Amino acid sequence: MSDAYACDVDQQWMRRAIAWAWRAQGRVAPNPAVGAVLVRDGAVVGEGCTQPPGGPHAEIVAMRQAGERARGATLYVTLEPCAHYGRTPPCVDAILQAGIARVVVAVLDPYPEVAGRGIARLREAGIVVTLGVEAQAAAEVNAGYFKRLRHGLPDITLKYAMSLDGRIATRSGHSRWITGPEARRYAHQLRDRHDAILVGVGTVLADDPELTTRLDPEDAGDGGPHHPLRVVLDTHGRTPPSARFLAPDLPGRTLIVTTEAAPPERVGALWRAGAELVFVPQRCGRVDLRAALRVLAERGINRVLVEGGSRVLGAFFDEELADSVVAFIAPVLIGGANAPVPLAGQGVETMEQAARLRDLRVRQVGTDVVIEGRLRPLEIPEGV
Repeated sequence: MSDAYACDVDQQWMRRAIAWAWRAQGRVAPNPAVGAVLVRDGAVVGEGCTQPPGGPHAEIVAMRQAGERARGATLYVTLEPCAHYGRTPPCVDAILQAGIARVVVAVLDPYPEVAGRGIARLREAGIVVTLGVEAQAAAEVNAGYFKRLRHGLPDITLKYAMSLDGRIATRSGHSRWITGPEARRYAHQLRDRHDAILVGVGTVLADDPELTTRLDPEDAGDGGPHHPLRVVLDTHGRTPPSARFLAPDLPGRTLIVTTEAAPPERVGALWRAGAELVFVPQRCGRVDLRAALRVLAERGINRVLVEGGSRVLGAFFDEELADSVVAFIAPVLIGGANAPVPLAGQGVETMEQAARLRDLRVRQVGTDVVIEGRLRPLEIPEGV
C-alpha cells in the first residue's frame, strides 16, 4: 500500500469520526465532543461519539460495539485519548486491553491531565500512533473546548438573518420571517450544536421567544434535539416574569445575567418565576460582556450562539469577543433608512479596520444563502 493511498484512507475514516464528533456537540460540555471509528480489514466494526458527562467516551462506545473485533483494528479518534481518571477510567487503558493495533489521532488534547500523555502511553506500549490527520476539521469541532481551557472564555458565534439589502427587520420592527423554512431549520440545528444561546433583553421584550430547539429527531445530533442553556443579558432586570422562556414546562434551563442596577423587586419577581440570576459588573452602563462570558466558562460552557439583536451583536463585535459568524441572507428587499441592520455599536472607521472572515463556507439553503466563517484563526494544539 502506497503512503499516498494510506493517507487517503486515514483521511476518509477520520472524516467519518469527525461527523460523529459533531453529533455530540451541545451535549457533553464541559467535556470535548469526540468521535471514534474502529476499522478492521477495511470495514467499520465500531463507531460512536462521547456521551453526556459521566457516560462513556467515544473510544469506549466504539470498542463496546466492536467487542472482540477490536483486536488488531485501527482506531480513528478526533481527540487524543485520555490517560487519567476523571468521571470515567482512562481510555488508554481500555485501548490497550482491547488489543488495538494502531491509533490515528486528529489533534492533541490540551487538558493538563492529558496533553500528550495519552499518545506517549500508547507508543510506550508498542501501539503505532499517527497524529494530525484532518487536524483543522477536528479542531473546529472543539474550538470552544480549546478556548475555554486556554483563555477562560467560550467560543462565540454571532448568528443573524438579513435581507439582501442588509436589514434584519422592517422600520416597524417586523422580522418574521426573513428566511425560508430550510434556513430556519438549519438555525435550529445550530442551536442543537451549542451549549448556550444568548440574547439581550431587547429581544425578549420585542419577540417574547422561547429559545428552544425545534427539530425532528433525524435532523438533530446524538440522542435527539438538544435545548441549550438560555442566557439573557438584562442590566436592569426588565425581563417580564411572564416571559415564555421562563415557562416551567419548557425544556432546558435559563440564566439571566444582570447587575446591581436591577431593582430588588424585579429581581425577586424573576426568582419567584423560576429564573436563575447571576450578577456581574456593569461596563459602559450595561452588562460587562467579558465578565458574563467568564461566568459561562466557569460553568463549563464551551460554545455560545449569540442570537441577540443588533445592539448585542454589535457589542460583541466592538469588544472583539466574537470568534465566528453565521449569516443568513434572504433574497428579499426591505429598504428604509431606519430599518435595523445586523451590527449596531460603534463599528470601524476605515475599511482597513474591517473584520474579514477566514475559513469561509458559502452555500445555498433553500432559497437563502448562508455564509459562515471565523473572525480569528483556529488554535490547534501542537506537540508530540
